[in-house]
Amino acid sequence: MFRSNFGTGEARYQAMAEAGYPGGVVVDPTPVTSGEEITILYHGPLAREGAGQVYLHLGYGDPRSWEDVRDLRMSRTGWGWVKTLEVSGRGHLNFCFRDDRGRWDNNQGRNWSYLIHEGRL
Repeated sequence: MFRSNFGTGEARYQAMAEAGYPGGVVVDPTPVTSGEEITILYHGPLAREGAGQVYLHLGYGDPRSWEDVRDLRMSRTGWGWVKTLEVSGRGHLNFCFRDDRGRWDNNQGRNWSYLIHEGRL
């Protein structure tokens, strides 16, 4: 079942961007639940500085020691860069962003980390 705190379609991306979350990063829905689909919207510094492509650098587990690390190509929208994926790991969902010029946004060294819940609320 699809859950969202911001609606559906393109209006969802606009509402996510306009929510004004710190760092220009919005995860929807929250809380993050194992096996469910989430969308990450990024409109932080790399997006504002004209990146040609933004990648979601993602891993699972302990925030200090990521597992199953991968880079996922994000899609450009009128409100930032988005990636929708199924949460497949345990522990924490950890991520940051990089662009096609090798620049990183890692939340000033803290990255972003969300506890993954193991069942429905």
